[in-house]
Parts: sequence; structure tokens; C-alpha cells
Amino acid sequence: MPALLMQREAAALLRLSERTLERWRVSGDGPPFVKAGRRVLYRPADLDTWITTHIVSSTSEEAAR
Repeated sequence: MPALLMQREAAALLRLSERTLERWRVSGDGPPFVKAGRRVLYRPADLDTWITTHIVSSTSEEAAR
């Protein structure tokens, strides 16, 4: 079983603030996460997949999403 990353670790890996991940969880814009009791955890494979699905070639592509 792969290790689960805490929010702090996921934010550091993505070079984002923890607050950004919190906002994205509410809006559904961020990577998938695991809820274990009150803890929020991220699977490394889900972060990799999320990164891959957000690769764009130009800034105009992002506006089309």
C-alpha cells in the first residue's frame, strides 16, 4: 500500500499553500483526497494523475476549462 501524504506534504509537493488545497476541496477543483476521520490525506498516485490532467500548452487553454 502506498504511503498517504498529509495536507502539508501534498501542498509542498504541488508547491501550493495548504489553504489553496482546502479551498479546492470545497469547490471540487483539487486532486482527490482520502478522509480518514477528521484527517485529510492524499495518495501520491492521485496527485500524479491530477497533475497530468492539468497540463496545458497555452494560457488560452486554461480559460476554456
